Amino acid sequence: MNFTVTAGHGAGDPGAVAKSGETEAALMTELRDDVAARLRAMGHQVKTDGAKWENWPLVRALKLIPQADVAIELHTNAFTNSTAGGVEVISLPQHREMARMLARRIAHTLEVPVRGAGGWIDQSASARGRLGFVNAGGLIVETFFISNPIELQRYLDRKLLVASAIAECLSPPQWGAT
Repeated sequence: MNFTVTAGHGAGDPGAVAKSGETEAALMTELRDDVAARLRAMGHQVKTDGAKWENWPLVRALKLIPQADVAIELHTNAFTNSTAGGVEVISLPQHREMARMLARRIAHTLEVPVRGAGGWIDQSASARGRLGFVNAGGLIVETFFISNPIELQRYLDRKLLVASAIAECLSPPQWGAT
């Protein structure tokens, strides 16, 4: 299969920043690189939004989506309440089951709850409004809450397991082309 794996908040935008200083952009760029490496090791073709540790702006990343059977963009969630937590995947309805499976696998790995409808957030029902990556056919994976110190530490301790869980979830043959 052909995959596009991108990291949110490229081109110098750090995204959300943890109280301890970790940035969403840096964490998700590293995760993107790890997921891409695992998918390639499984024999898949993978395009990313930049070379290792590089993170292109969204406008460039969007151009990769039509070339992929499946496209994901990795993010972290954040909220002013540091106890907010969980994982969710935002997509169009046709990707609902894949979104739910991704959310459940990540939630299991990090021992965090799934949010939304079984881990899926319908873009049309999202407070985020219409998202370019989702409109183009991709899935946005909100991996954990960077503002929750417990979830952040679990992610840091298990990031390679999270990368494996995502890659394994994406590669089943039942997904086929989008």
